[in-house]
Amino acid sequence: MKEKLHDIQRSLGSDLAKADAHAIQPEEYDEIPELTDKDLDRGKWYIGNKEVTPEEGKAAFREALKRGRPKSERTKVATTIRFDDDVLAAFKATGRGWQTRMNDALREWLRKHPAA
Repeated sequence: MKEKLHDIQRSLGSDLAKADAHAIQPEEYDEIPELTDKDLDRGKWYIGNKEVTPEEGKAAFREALKRGRPKSERTKVATTIRFDDDVLAAFKATGRGWQTRMNDALREWLRKHPAA
């Protein structure tokens, strides 16, 4: 991975680590022009590799800027629970989404073992 980053830096002719470390100062905001609707209307809009209408592009852009986690049909409850370390490690080893997979495994157990 470091080799790829080095190749990218070399092709860009810049030091990405230095750029990442830089905090934009208030006076630098004047150097960054604000995008207007006119600017956005001049461009072509793509979602993935598919060209879309400006209306579709703007709607997708607005949706992407929304903050927070998407609303779920089922709300989750935060709790504290203890698992054996090997069980927890096995689920975590499956990567992102391990908590959802653990929830699904517990739900499957409940289907097979209905409450009396």
